[in-house]
This record gives sequence, structure tokens and C-alpha cells, in this order.
Amino acid sequence: MKNNLFLVLAITALLFNSCASDDTADIYITDNSVVNNTTNNTNTGGNEEEEDIPINAAEYSSDLVLEANKTYTISGPVIMAEGATLVINEGVTIKAVATGADVYIAISQGAQIIANGTASKPIVMTSGDANPAAGQWGGLILLGKAPINSVTGNATSTSEIGSLPYGGTDNADSSGVLRYVRVEYSGGAADGSSENNGFSFYGVGAGTTVDYIQAYEGADDGIEFFGGTVNVNHAVVINCQDDSIDWTEGFTGSITNAYVKHGAEHDKGFECDGYNTDIGNLSNPKFWSKPTVKDVTIVGLGSGTGNEAVRLRAGTQGIFDNIAIEGFEEGFDLDGDVGANSDNPTGTGVINGDLDVTNVTFTDVTTKMKNDTGETFTEADFITGDGNGTGTDYAAWGAGWTVGN
Repeated sequence: MKNNLFLVLAITALLFNSCASDDTADIYITDNSVVNNTTNNTNTGGNEEEEDIPINAAEYSSDLVLEANKTYTISGPVIMAEGATLVINEGVTIKAVATGADVYIAISQGAQIIANGTASKPIVMTSGDANPAAGQWGGLILLGKAPINSVTGNATSTSEIGSLPYGGTDNADSSGVLRYVRVEYSGGAADGSSENNGFSFYGVGAGTTVDYIQAYEGADDGIEFFGGTVNVNHAVVINCQDDSIDWTEGFTGSITNAYVKHGAEHDKGFECDGYNTDIGNLSNPKFWSKPTVKDVTIVGLGSGTGNEAVRLRAGTQGIFDNIAIEGFEEGFDLDGDVGANSDNPTGTGVINGDLDVTNVTFTDVTTKMKNDTGETFTEADFITGDGNGTGTDYAAWGAGWTVGN
């Protein structure tokens, strides 16, 4: 135990010293020590298990490298500063101390994350509690320099958690790579209005690669976009207690191949805002959220349990194609005000063809479209190809690396 204590102290000193300058070498957090865990022995003999490797809560100005197939523990904010890269190799598990919103990983503007998992060895970020539950830690936050509509000119906004800057004018900005990454038991709340999500994309640009991600058992949203232009492919959200996928602040990227499944506690499958109603649409000239959403399956708990699969409001636009919705009171619920110059011209988007659904299949859905926009249009004006949607082939691409399905 004395040797282990010395090792931890040495690592701690190394980490704090490394944060002082951008010129320092990359930080490799490793621990080759093992302990005999007699309680986990099998009939085949002694089963050695590596100790969890601590990562100090800090702002890192040098690259941080996590070795493949090892387990790390965080106990507070781990923030990558501009110019630094967090490298997470395949098979890494990151356990968070279960103290809520103050434990999270954030990739600042100008920093990057390179998280390259595989289908057989995904990267897992989870609660370290013996009895994991939703909301026990924060989640993963990426902050980029792509446009948002909650500010004027070239200004930036600040994130709900951590008060970190985001937004800008670079549509192609890159925050790095997320591939085969799962975030579990996140969503810790700082207060009634500031809550973490599984994945929070703040002004993240299209130069970022996001492919094969899952949010599981979160207390708030699974995946939320605050503006930006990032394109997300193969996204899974299962058993998140607020909205599974949420966008606001002028998100204009894309979501392709998404699978959403509700648990006992949940809100919307998708909640879609043209701008952040707590702030206002301050862009000049004004623009609205308008992502492309394609190949999506949303599974609820049955039409008799109420709720909405997709809520469209605050002037959001969007092009939906090949959607399968099952088990909801309402398929699409549209809210807004009358007139193209209103604060919430959601209905105008339908009339102009900027908010449109093509090829959708409803199963056990009572109301396919609910129009609360004040504008006059028919279901046929909004939805074409009713019955032609097949959704996504989640059984094929989600096999092996996702949980809870």
C-alpha cells in the first residue's frame, strides 16, 4: 500500500506541474500496479484486477493521453484548455465520483478530444458508484466556434455548466473525434435551470467527427445541441428522463441514424427549438435551427401513456426523412405564433417548406400532427409519404457496443 500511495502522489504532482505551460510533453496517465482481489477470484485461479487510475480535477493545457483498456476515475471538472487534446484510446472506462453536476469532462473552444473506441471495445464514461443511477455525475461537454443565434455579431455565449465560452463564425470548426463512446448515468443538476446532459454540443462545428455514440440512463437530456453545425451519425439514447435529443440556438447540422427508446421516466423523444427562449434570437440577420434529420426510430411506451415523440417550437425549421414513430399520444406537436415576422414562426416554416417530414410510419400513435402554431395548413402540407418510413436499422449497427436495448 505504501508503494501505491507513493505512485498516486507522484502522479498528482506530475499532473499539476504539467498544467503550467503549453510547451510540456504529453501527459500519459498510467498505472501498471495490480492488486490481488480475492473476492473476485474464479475457479481458474487468482484473478488480478488493476486499480482505477485517478485523473485530477484541473484545467489541462497539455495533451492528456488515456491508455487503451484501462480504467480511470475523475472526481471533479476535467477541462481541456485551448490547444490541448484529450486522447482516449479504445476500451477505456472513465468512472466519475457520484457527486453530481460538479464532475464532468469539458473540451474548450480550440481544444480537441480524440476518443476512438471500437464496436468491440467502446469508450465508456459512467458513474463510479456501486449502485449507479441517473444524475450521479455531469457528462461530456464539447464547446466549439461554430455559429449560434443567442448572441449578436461575433460574440460568444457561455455554457450552463462551467460558464465556458462557445460560438463564433467557423462552420467547419473541429472539436475532434467521438467514435463508439457511451455516456451513462449523467445529467447532474447544478440548480433548477442548469443541468448537464449526456452529450452537450455547444457551438460545435462540422469538422468534428461524431459517429456511434450512446447516452444511457441520464437525468436530463441525452444529447443536446446549442447551435453549431456538427453532423452526428449513429446516435442512441435510451432511458433518459428529460428529452432524448434536444436542439436550440440555431443548430444547423445533421442527425442521421438515430435510435431513441423511452424508459419509465421521460419527456419528449425530440425537443426542437429555433432559438433559446431563455435568451432570445439575437442573431442579425436572424437565423433559426434547421438541421437535417434522417433515418430515425423513436420508441415510446404506448399511445395510452401520452407524451409527444417530436415537439417543434420557437420557430424551428428542419427537414425530416425516413422516420418511424411508435407508442405516443402525439407524433409531431408544432407550437408557434402567426406571421413570418413573429418571434416563433414555426408554422411559417411549414408553409415555406423549411419544416417538412417525408416518409414516416406511425405505429400506435393517436394524433400524427398537432398544429398549435396559429397558421393554417393541413397534415398533408407537413407530412408526405405517410406509411413509407422504415427508421434506422439499429439492430445491425447498434449491436455489441450499446446497452439497455
